[in-house]
Amino acid sequence: MDRIQLADFLRHRRGALRAEDVGIAPGPRRRTTGLRREEVAMLAGMSTDYYTRLEQARGPQPSEHILRSLARALRLTADERDHLYRLSDHNPPARHGLDTHVSPALQRVLDRLVDTPALILSSLGETLLQNGLAALLFGDQSHRTGQARSGIYRWFTDPAERACYPVSAHAHQSRAQVAHLRVAFSIAGSSSRAGELVRALSDASPEFVELWKRHEVVTRFEDHKTLLHPELGEIELDCQALFTEDQSQALLVLTASPRSEAYEKLQLLAVPGHEKFTP
Repeated sequence: MDRIQLADFLRHRRGALRAEDVGIAPGPRRRTTGLRREEVAMLAGMSTDYYTRLEQARGPQPSEHILRSLARALRLTADERDHLYRLSDHNPPARHGLDTHVSPALQRVLDRLVDTPALILSSLGETLLQNGLAALLFGDQSHRTGQARSGIYRWFTDPAERACYPVSAHAHQSRAQVAHLRVAFSIAGSSSRAGELVRALSDASPEFVELWKRHEVVTRFEDHKTLLHPELGEIELDCQALFTEDQSQALLVLTASPRSEAYEKLQLLAVPGHEKFTP
């Protein structure tokens, strides 16, 4: 581990970002053009003291989890992310179509979406990032591990995953989930993480097996959804997707027509004290 070069790299990347680049209001008293150390620590979900020690070349070797968080917080490109790993004496993650390093371009858009639910998904249905309203609507997905990180896997193995949709929509949603996975599988092949997911679901779900035999392929997310919230009931939302160039990640933005009942329900989720509406 090259602590001096790592510290230098972190300082330069922090200095290259502006507060508005990461969705932080700059404020009238801000004197520095770059991010503050405490802001990077907050974005990465770590203590300011730990991050400060890394910048001062006196911290311990960061774990891969810490490096992933830092790469997202500093809005690193894939090349910069790999450099960060090497400086920390870790092998960079494999480069392929299922890379879960969040696209900086999609993240910049997500940072600006504060008044409507939005989330970034991988091609395996993994929630890579979600804003506050999306967490209130779907629940916080950040604690998931293993195959359960994939919403596709949870859809066929965890009955609670289907609670967000009316029963009348379950059959259609099942077909859509399998069709999305078929796209990832065709791109990455049977030896990839997509292949592992297919094998795991084939062992766990007869419903998945039957749908997989249909060879349906879909990359575009449904434009209109009816979601169920345990406190607010049905919420009808339009769903728009913005994909990366290689189709490996998608930013989903959920909106409601102005002055509609669904719009009022989203407004209710956003008010202080919304914790009581958390699923």
